[in-house]
Amino acid sequence: MNVLVVYDTQFGNTEQVARVIASHLEPLGIVRLISVSDEAAVDLDNVDLLVIGGPTQGHGARKQLRDWVNRIPAEAALGLATATFDTRLHWPALIAGSAARTIAKPLENLGANLLVRPESFFVQGTEGPLAEGEIDRAAAWAGDLASKCSEAAITASLGG
Repeated sequence: MNVLVVYDTQFGNTEQVARVIASHLEPLGIVRLISVSDEAAVDLDNVDLLVIGGPTQGHGARKQLRDWVNRIPAEAALGLATATFDTRLHWPALIAGSAARTIAKPLENLGANLLVRPESFFVQGTEGPLAEGEIDRAAAWAGDLASKCSEAAITASLGG
């Protein structure tokens, strides 16, 4: 399985979470970790799982991340297994917003298959650091995501 983990970060908190997620998805196969600031074109050829995350700012995702997601070709997203995450203050999502949810909407509109609900990891302040236990929670979330991928692969191989 080929996994692509894409992240946006401003203060390094989301990058920390992305690195933990990527490392815990390595049992699935080849994992690439890239920043949206890398000017590489959106190339999803041979990607089986796309994981995207960014910091929540202004009630959603930063412009650079939204632009990256909007460059995904519809044919590449159709049926693609995806998951989204964000980092944000530990306020109710109604007040803080959620970059993960902001990212998930256009992916779903393109026909991507969200394997798990968008997830938030919490920071202690605007610039961080990550709240206690969030690295462990990110590792567990990635483990759950890996299990979902394995289940989906088994179901697909059985023809159902």
